[in-house]
Amino acid sequence: MNQVAVPFQSRRQLLTNAALAGAASLGGLGAWAKSLAAEPPPEVTTVRFEKDPATCIAPQAFQELLRGEGFTDIRYVELTDAHLRRADAAKLDFLSDMIAQGDVDFGRNFAPALVLGMNAGAPTTILAGLHLGCFELIGKNEIRTLADLKGRTVGIDLYESGSSRPLIMIMTSLVGLDPAKDLHWVPSLRSIDLFVEGKIDAFLAAPTELPEVREKNIGHVILSSMTDRPWADHYCCMLATHTEFARKYPIATKRVLRAILKAVDLCVAEPKRVAQLLVDQRYMARYDYALQALSEIRFDVWRDYDPEDTLRFYALRLHEAGLIESSPQKLIAEHTDWRFLEELKRELKA
Repeated sequence: MNQVAVPFQSRRQLLTNAALAGAASLGGLGAWAKSLAAEPPPEVTTVRFEKDPATCIAPQAFQELLRGEGFTDIRYVELTDAHLRRADAAKLDFLSDMIAQGDVDFGRNFAPALVLGMNAGAPTTILAGLHLGCFELIGKNEIRTLADLKGRTVGIDLYESGSSRPLIMIMTSLVGLDPAKDLHWVPSLRSIDLFVEGKIDAFLAAPTELPEVREKNIGHVILSSMTDRPWADHYCCMLATHTEFARKYPIATKRVLRAILKAVDLCVAEPKRVAQLLVDQRYMARYDYALQALSEIRFDVWRDYDPEDTLRFYALRLHEAGLIESSPQKLIAEHTDWRFLEELKRELKA
């Protein structure tokens, strides 16, 4: 039998081709492949993320996209109690602290938590907003408004305390409450369990909890970031990196952001497939919960909404509540870089 000569390919080329094929099956190549061909490779091929249990950033769905971008060593760092204690001692949210300490290169968190980290001097740079509408404030049925929380107990999850507490403080201060005096804070591993047991009056439900809240008809929605303004007009979660990483590795930074934004698009275009990935990789236990969370979060807005507006909004609210000293203008000037996002908006139009 005659043998057909096959051109030699290096191991790196084979891995890249395989990754491109996998990414194509996820979301198609299109303009992405053209950009890859025209750009130099990333300066580094290792990239680290906080292992996010939420569906906000969908890191679970973009591994093939990252490989297609040239990253061969993709690591996820577990958030531990030690991380939380260290962040609390530094008066930072967990992500800003993990970035500052060099544990991770990229991650997402609620916008107000990132603003607090910026104000505290964390070396973080915000690259983009990811989505709208991922949290709801749940209370007992007799609690109809934010003002009704005066004198009540509010649960905050330890793993989200740097995010949920500032949000609740902003919300309640806007209606005339003093959150330090008028609310009683109860930290726990799962506030939803304390609420069901009748030990707290309200809690902030994250995306992973909302399907359970709906199915079990737990409490009453006091405020929803999906429908209630001004919260529904601003990004919930934003993507951050270490300032030095973005400065030192601009090609890698752009490639990571592109993979993430394509993964965000996948959440819109193929939610069933992404939901199955969440379950297969054990980020969520139930497919129906994963699919419901993906259907409720607004992943379709990263091209249209201005992330700087979100940071300005939350920085002003945090300043009014006495939680930060720096002006929004100063924080935005020192802790944002929109160049990569603007390039990708032009590049990924469809």
